[in-house]
Amino acid sequence: MPDELSFRAEAAAEYDRAVSHVSAYFLPFLLRAARLAPDQRVLDVATGTGIAAEAALGIVGPAGSVVATDLSPEMVDEVRRRIEHSPNATVAVEDGQALSFPDESFDAVLCSLGLMFFPDPARALAGFRRVLRPGGRAAVSALTASERSYNGRINVIVARHMPDLAPAIARTFALGDAARLQQLFVEAGFLDIETGTEKHSFVLPSFDAYYGPFERGGGSTGQVLASLPQAVRHAVREEMRQALSDTGGPVEIEVEIRIASGRR
Repeated sequence: MPDELSFRAEAAAEYDRAVSHVSAYFLPFLLRAARLAPDQRVLDVATGTGIAAEAALGIVGPAGSVVATDLSPEMVDEVRRRIEHSPNATVAVEDGQALSFPDESFDAVLCSLGLMFFPDPARALAGFRRVLRPGGRAAVSALTASERSYNGRINVIVARHMPDLAPAIARTFALGDAARLQQLFVEAGFLDIETGTEKHSFVLPSFDAYYGPFERGGGSTGQVLASLPQAVRHAVREEMRQALSDTGGPVEIEVEIRIASGRR
């Protein structure tokens, strides 16, 4: 069993069906915080399947460019399929805590719901600032709490059955505190730091519509579920179904994220 949240081939393949609609809803707030504009050169770190990169391409236009990076080669393969038709898009495997790009390479850096997965977010933010041109802006989004996360409650239930995963799951919400997130930006040397909170309730037609993509291995949550014995998987499913008061009809999931940005 894994002791970290991971994104292998199955996780990447089912990721969009599992959580892409959640990321997509909150993206406009992130792009606004980054002050994206036509003609800019943008770096999207921990791009996942490239949802933010694709949205950024629509803003920067043909005279701009977007570089989408992720630590997972499987995720990068998914991104290539999404944006390979764009001549001004580049996709690469990169460690977000050790970016290989030269100093002052980008007008904006994005990290959509990814920074909390980094072992050392402070190091990552320092790298974001390094590759920004003077006046450029970095913007990140982070989950706030498990009970206000799309799949966080599943992870918490899983952690009771897999104690080795508890620290990794707790770290998922370590940047939910606005003061903590702002302090990280300050320590990285950013100026004009802004933070904000956005909330939305997602209504799914049924519990299976919500839970099914995770059961099929979607995202890191799905990969953890796949590693459990069948009896434990069933127990987790039933606990989550009861937590959502499932009666066979629509289910509602409240999600809250924190957005922070700063200028070099």
